[in-house]
Amino acid sequence: MWVEFISCKRTRLILFVVIFSGYSSIVFDMLFTKMIKLIKARLLKLLNARILSPWWIFLIDIILTSIAFIIAYVVRLNFKLPSISVMEFLIAGGICVGVYAASFLFYSSYKGVIRHTELRELIRLIYTNFTAVVTLFSLDFLNQTLDGGVIHIPYLVLVLQFVFTLFFLTGFRLLVREVFSYLSKVEKTKKTLIYGAGDLGLLALEILNKERKENYQVVGFVDDDKKKWATNLRDIQVSGFPKALSTGMKKGVSMVVLAISKMRKEKISEITEICLENNWEVKVLPAFDDWIDGKMPAKSVRDVKIEDLLGRDEIRLNLQRIHQSLVGKIILVSGAAGSIGSEIVRQLLKFPIGKLVLLDQAESALYDLQQEIISKYKKASFELVIGDVSNSARMRKVFEHFNPEIVFNAAAYKHVPLMEDNPYEALRVNVGGTRILADLSVEFGVEKFVMISTDKAVNPTNVMGASKRICEIYIQSLAQRVDINTSFITTRFGNVLGSNGSVVPLFKKQIEKGGPVKVTHPDITRYFMTIPEACQLVLEAGCMGQGGEIFVFDMGKPVKILDLAKKMIQLAGLKLNVDIHIIFTGLRPGEKLYEELLARNENTLPTHNEKIMIGQVRSHNFDEVNTAITEIINYLNIENNEMLVARMKSLVPEFISKNSTYELLDNHTKKTNDELLMFQTKKTRVSSTNKIDNLKMSIKDRDEKSKLVKVELPKNTVKTFNSL
Repeated sequence: MWVEFISCKRTRLILFVVIFSGYSSIVFDMLFTKMIKLIKARLLKLLNARILSPWWIFLIDIILTSIAFIIAYVVRLNFKLPSISVMEFLIAGGICVGVYAASFLFYSSYKGVIRHTELRELIRLIYTNFTAVVTLFSLDFLNQTLDGGVIHIPYLVLVLQFVFTLFFLTGFRLLVREVFSYLSKVEKTKKTLIYGAGDLGLLALEILNKERKENYQVVGFVDDDKKKWATNLRDIQVSGFPKALSTGMKKGVSMVVLAISKMRKEKISEITEICLENNWEVKVLPAFDDWIDGKMPAKSVRDVKIEDLLGRDEIRLNLQRIHQSLVGKIILVSGAAGSIGSEIVRQLLKFPIGKLVLLDQAESALYDLQQEIISKYKKASFELVIGDVSNSARMRKVFEHFNPEIVFNAAAYKHVPLMEDNPYEALRVNVGGTRILADLSVEFGVEKFVMISTDKAVNPTNVMGASKRICEIYIQSLAQRVDINTSFITTRFGNVLGSNGSVVPLFKKQIEKGGPVKVTHPDITRYFMTIPEACQLVLEAGCMGQGGEIFVFDMGKPVKILDLAKKMIQLAGLKLNVDIHIIFTGLRPGEKLYEELLARNENTLPTHNEKIMIGQVRSHNFDEVNTAITEIINYLNIENNEMLVARMKSLVPEFISKNSTYELLDNHTKKTNDELLMFQTKKTRVSSTNKIDNLKMSIKDRDEKSKLVKVELPKNTVKTFNSL
């Protein structure tokens, strides 16, 4: 039966027609789609090729205004065209269009780029049209009060023309904008949620709608305010995050934009964590307060940075106190081109200071800072000084020339492994430079000297931390002198995010290269603070300090570096152990698993700022400290690394080396190290090898006499002590 049915000519013809029509419709759809794409591409290319001249827009506005007058006049006469007086119509039309043209010129309403029309331009059109109609009413009133008036324009015509003109002009602009938006939209749609149903959320919606590179489709607003739930904002529903989460998963959401001005850091971290688990992108629209000069940043919607998750809530400063202490002052910032120093400079420029002296030896970085200040702070009074803080003659000239009233000392070597190999530089710059600046501050009557220290100075395990602890000891002991007027203040805090040498930029580079991300130890932790947070607290502490204090900052909770690396990998849109791997390299020389803000025998006292505490540390005698530091500096060019580190350990007894060749020094008794150093203080210099041999003999004689267990130096000690 089926064979007979198919063999029938009529049936075959019907099948052929059906199949042909099906293929034809498919081909037609393909051709039509291609043709639409081609037309869109050609039109977009035409629109992008040139922007319409403002005078063409002015001409179009005049034509639309004339059309509006004609319609208004015809409507006024109930479409009775024969009753219109041609002369009266032409004169009235000329007056109306002329007044509107003058108003266009006055407000420059024709100068905007039509395809990018914004609300402010539409508001300007309202002002333009309102000014024109008020002028016409005034002219018509004067015309009627004077004898022999030219012509009377019906008030209804003026009102109708105002309405039609405003409608035509705004409609023309919006039409062009929407057509351009349609032509430039990419086909792939990225469904998006906006977290924040306030002014910033609406701004985020507007920005996403204008985006040309990607076609964002906002499918929902999210807000914590329950009163806004189940309401619509621009025809888009507002809901709570749990509901939006489930709805978003059903709708295929792939991105969330955070648009709340002052969202708590914990909340940002919580939302980001949930979004990353669902493989959603997370972006942030900066709050209005973060805009430069009230202008939206160039990259308005940016990716969530690790700083957004690790930073704390907004720090509240006593701005009045800071203002009073800084107004009109000449301020010297050493290390001004570094991460901390440059941010201190930016914070200081927000206050009406007298003059800013920027001191650093890194000329390229200092030049970059100069250009930034020129572009952002055009009225700033500042001067650059290239110089080394350990050069006392150069520093004296700086103080003589500028006579600073406040000094912020941020100049220091801070890289732990590098300073472990170069204790000479750590002592020369960190200790020697700090002492030179501090002594000159006393000599030239500086009001306040603020030193930037580090948590690595607490129970130091490396040369860098020990050098900063020596600086703390010197500054604090100097502050105890009764014959000086300078207030010496020390600020102590942990790692800052994004600083030169910080783990964050290092991880970013490793992730960009595809890995692996290198972590020293799975259990290593660090305190973190953003650079602006740290520098704001430095200013606050500097203003509240009376002299001699060591201010310790509240660093929050310690962060596991391994967790930090994992989160940065997630934020980069990569999957751990699939796209990129983490490897453990072992602790570096001088590095310890965790940092401390206070030594074991130190406590803190609160201040009016809950983020700042005063560390109660043991005091030192200035003369003894000064003598010890003078001796260290004098022997810089004579002694080798081990000898210098031994002197540091003598001055800082809690300095116990970790993962370092200097651990050999900690294996000896303190008396052994003192004997070792004693040989260096003799006037008659002998070679390092002879001194070690003599030291061995003295230790042997002492042990035999006292019948104590013999203390032997390791076999490689002689080699180490002889190496520079």
